Amino acid sequence: MSAERVRIDRLASGGDGVGRLGDGRTVFVPRAAPGDLIELRGIRRYRRFARARIASLDEASGDRVDPPCPHYVRDDCGGCQLQHLAAEAQRRARRTFVGDALRRIGRIDVEDPPLVAAPSDWAYRTKLTLHARGRSIGLHPLDDPEGVFDLETCLITSHALVELWQAVRSRRDFLPAGLTRVVLRLDRGGTRHLIAETEAADDWDAAARLARALADANVPATLWHRAGDRTRRASGAVHEPLSVSSFEQVHPLMGDAVRRWALEQAGDLAGLHAWDLYAGLGATTAALAARGATVDSVESDVDAVAHADGVGPTGGVTRHAARAESVVHRLRSPGLVVTNPPRTGMHAIVTAVLRASGARRIIYISCDPATLARDLERLGPAYRIAEIRAFDLFPQTAHVESVVVLDRA
Repeated sequence: MSAERVRIDRLASGGDGVGRLGDGRTVFVPRAAPGDLIELRGIRRYRRFARARIASLDEASGDRVDPPCPHYVRDDCGGCQLQHLAAEAQRRARRTFVGDALRRIGRIDVEDPPLVAAPSDWAYRTKLTLHARGRSIGLHPLDDPEGVFDLETCLITSHALVELWQAVRSRRDFLPAGLTRVVLRLDRGGTRHLIAETEAADDWDAAARLARALADANVPATLWHRAGDRTRRASGAVHEPLSVSSFEQVHPLMGDAVRRWALEQAGDLAGLHAWDLYAGLGATTAALAARGATVDSVESDVDAVAHADGVGPTGGVTRHAARAESVVHRLRSPGLVVTNPPRTGMHAIVTAVLRASGARRIIYISCDPATLARDLERLGPAYRIAEIRAFDLFPQTAHVESVVVLDRA
């Protein structure tokens, strides 16, 4: 059988190139670029579509670049999906991911939104989660959630965390037995954290030795040990709690830009009652209250709510440590709603309550275009889109953040 070649027409929302096989099936090909002419290998045919990998690149897209990360090609790293595309081509693609989802899933006639670019396409992540399999500690290869390759570096992660990982990597014998994950985190104060996760609750006997070795190497870090739902300081004050303030948006600079733009769309808040749904650590709640609104702030993570109570305003703010779908039906009627749900989007109960709420404006902050589009479709004709903007929080990947401003129709 002769090899099958396809021309890649566009990118799917997950970053795969999209072409069409000779039998009419749509084929999805990772690491492909629009305009590529490629020979396929490993074609897996399903009823209505197929998946394949690149065997050879016969004609290269003008948007192609050589990916700089050594793991992207050599280890087929699944952490990034778009390193083979030039920066501007990536940004066009992420704009299209948002616009296409709204048109196709939400049935909304909109153009691709403008996108606010990140100040840097590299070294922006302040969190790196690594998986442990035997002696290998690293990331999953593409489409292989059980596999792990040993990580040397990560070019989208902050230099401070890469430096920490490289110091830990050569001292991995100091990590606890039964290790399942290592989470590296840089907090806003510049402190590096390492959380070693294990299934068993045995003591991490070598933690103090690792802490001393890192300090001697001039890469000090606060070490934590997490076993199940129990997390404690691994060396030093063992009863000190792990501060949830260390666990914010993985790209804080752009996360702040998203929040700032979203709040600019709120208008005059003096005397207004607002809902802040999926409130996280309460930064948006605090901003709303500071501008004169009373706020019902809803967040299911009790530690995050406790943190918000400790650092944020309490006057005019009522905090609810609960799932949004369990409390929205009994909240005071809002004039404004800010909602920032997880990747799964809002529960159908929440969209139903919002549709009937009478709020003059809803500001929806989304990290997944598909669930955003689904939720907007559920809100139906009750609201119309006033503004949309995308934000480039995750360069080199297919992920994109977006903010939609909805006014009562």
